[in-house]
Amino acid sequence: MNLTGPAGNGLQLIPFRGLRYVPERVSSLAAVTSHPYAAGAGPDGPHHPDSADPHHIVRLILPRGATPAARAEQAAATLRRWLSGGVLAPDPEPALYVCEQRGEGLMQRGLVGALRLSEPAEGIVHPHEAVMPHVVEDRAGLMRATAAHLEPLLLAYRGSGGRAGAVIERTVLRPPLVTTTTRDGVSHRMWAVTDPVELAEIDADLSGRQALIADGHHRWATYLRLRSEQPRSAAWDFGLVMLVDTDRHPFQVRAIHRVLRRLPVAEALSAVEGSFRVRPAGASLPAALEALGAAARDGNAFLLTGGAGFHLIDRPDPDLLARTVPADRPRAWRALDAAVLHATLLDHLWKVPDGPRDIAYVHDGRAAVDHARRDGGTAVLLHPVREETVRDLAGEGVTMPRKSTSFGPKPAAGLVLRSLAHH
Repeated sequence: MNLTGPAGNGLQLIPFRGLRYVPERVSSLAAVTSHPYAAGAGPDGPHHPDSADPHHIVRLILPRGATPAARAEQAAATLRRWLSGGVLAPDPEPALYVCEQRGEGLMQRGLVGALRLSEPAEGIVHPHEAVMPHVVEDRAGLMRATAAHLEPLLLAYRGSGGRAGAVIERTVLRPPLVTTTTRDGVSHRMWAVTDPVELAEIDADLSGRQALIADGHHRWATYLRLRSEQPRSAAWDFGLVMLVDTDRHPFQVRAIHRVLRRLPVAEALSAVEGSFRVRPAGASLPAALEALGAAARDGNAFLLTGGAGFHLIDRPDPDLLARTVPADRPRAWRALDAAVLHATLLDHLWKVPDGPRDIAYVHDGRAAVDHARRDGGTAVLLHPVREETVRDLAGEGVTMPRKSTSFGPKPAAGLVLRSLAHH
């Protein structure tokens, strides 16, 4: 996939006055920031840990309430209270922000800024996954009520040693604005870039480049929706993103697993007999995942478990695939595990509706297994898709089935927000 384009027809990332926690007003930055999935990663959905700090970012991004409207108003009221009380405050001048994440075997740096929005047809920002309309509707209500972008999307571009990367490498030699470690053990540092010469270097470098949405398809779709509702407001023409040059910092690509809440594993296995090869894959998750990886090299393969023992299903009947997987898609799309899972298994063999009552999407394999054991359902574990497959399909304008991939590491939630009132 070519992520470069003619100068002037590419990415435009502009500085903004970041909304940040005031250190003196919170117990610690570590207590109020979050790994992006820490608050809502559990298969039970959004919740507040009882020990959560009263100023934790989760109270904005996953507010409580009986209805979407109530949750949006709760977040808006919380944001107003934190602003008036000095818990959050805008930086004195617009900036682009360099964000760094470090962990075991991990180091990533990227730029956080306000990106000019573009439609997929413009060929500047490439989505690779479909979105769920009800999620976009929910996020739109939250963004309208708060008039804020609470978390940056994660976008990948190929910088090929360009000037933006050089600015980042100079910037990280300076003392950081922010240093903290999230509960997942990843350390985060952030700097502000305000020098006009450096900002001009970044702008010139990015102006001929394109990007792939790695994480945040629903937020991107929400940005576009709200821009159409605010045609005379320049602030809504831009969305909060983190841009990572994957030539310098390749992403980790992980699978997103499914938990079929109301399908016991015995029924799931019975339904696939004769259509897939079914065999035991051991009692431990590491051994089962190793078996899955080996099987995935030869074609579609999935791990099924109800929490006790693992079952590998692979070698699907080619005639069944031909009848069930949409024929109007590229061959690479038709071969995706997620495409076969949804078209052949969920829709045809298991007849499981793709809604929150029946399917939970879980990023951590162990969490998916535990959820299936607790509820008597079936965890379906997938093998990660190759990043090049994602890029190639996105470059063809083809979206993958939703929740097909998880790129990372993702920026921590709460380091910097974008207020549409302080842009």
